[in-house]
Amino acid sequence: MPLPGDDVLPAPDLMATRAITINAPSSRVWPWVAQLGQNRGGFYTYDWLENLVGSDIHSSNVIVPALRIRAVGDEVRLAPPVALKVAAVEDGRHLVLSGAVGPDGTGAAAPYDFTWAFVLIERAPGITRLIVRERFAYLAGWAAALVEPVEMVSFFMSERMLRGIRERAERPTPAGD
Repeated sequence: MPLPGDDVLPAPDLMATRAITINAPSSRVWPWVAQLGQNRGGFYTYDWLENLVGSDIHSSNVIVPALRIRAVGDEVRLAPPVALKVAAVEDGRHLVLSGAVGPDGTGAAAPYDFTWAFVLIERAPGITRLIVRERFAYLAGWAAALVEPVEMVSFFMSERMLRGIRERAERPTPAGD
């Protein structure tokens, strides 16, 4: 189905869509999505594995309002030298990150462009579907040789990220919250 962010890269060379059902309202899921990033609340994956390659990731187990992504143009880091920009954000509904990542970790000489969309759909009261979509547009002939093996790792990490968000959103909240 079409999702927010699809228009940023309308003709991708590679697209992957993953999803998870979370037994919590979108209002409990969104804060975890809204603080994603190396420079924010982490990615809720295997921090130890990401840190083996120097990503300096520390996934939070609490919501920290100061870490929240607030506007289009905000920077979200994947690792210290690698950042994506917020292309679209609608509180409680979707976050779309975009950017090209080159050999030096910046967009310079990047072989591909990329979007990463996080979409929340409340299916029933208290039940949210979190959909994550990655789209890649190859900018160099050799980009597929880089992106497609990395996408296999992304499958593994995304699966853990979705479960990490679900675990946090489904936790009981203290009385009065």
